[in-house]
Amino acid sequence: MPNSPSAAKSLRQSLVKRDRNRQQRSALRTKLKKFRALLAAKPTQEAADQEFSLVVKALDQAASKDLIHKNTASRVKSRLAALKKKTFVG
Repeated sequence: MPNSPSAAKSLRQSLVKRDRNRQQRSALRTKLKKFRALLAAKPTQEAADQEFSLVVKALDQAASKDLIHKNTASRVKSRLAALKKKTFVG
């Protein structure tokens, strides 16, 4: 239990932020899973490119909002690009 009014307000704010972050992180993970599932289903090059651009945009937005670290976003984008390339080359 918070002992001061400012601590009570801080607790309320942190709970709201935690819920928002959970929702946004969950939505990001869903987009990543959707893209990986699309690649597993052998899509057309155009469909994969279009979905890839949406995933990259979501990762960049999450990094800009400090939902994930910018290096994490960069690493995930790189791995997804390699996976996409492997799907159409191999």
